[in-house]
Amino acid sequence: MTTLTLYFRSYCSLCEEMWRALEMQRARLGFELVVVDVDSDPVLEQSYGALVPVVCGPDGKELFHYFIDTNTLDAYFAAR
Repeated sequence: MTTLTLYFRSYCSLCEEMWRALEMQRARLGFELVVVDVDSDPVLEQSYGALVPVVCGPDGKELFHYFIDTNTLDAYFAAR
């Protein structure tokens, strides 16, 4: 099963929206979702800054940020 990682901040409304949208897609596409608060790690905080929310594939490659991109998500899973 493929694992996607959502980098987020707990006080970020865009992050909460992304999390809800990914949960809806998870049922359809069958992936695991790992949620990481960038504020819990100074390196992540520096890496992502104001870019959150960010969704990355298992290889760490960024798939999209700020808003869910279902076209990119579908293409990603079609290619797997």
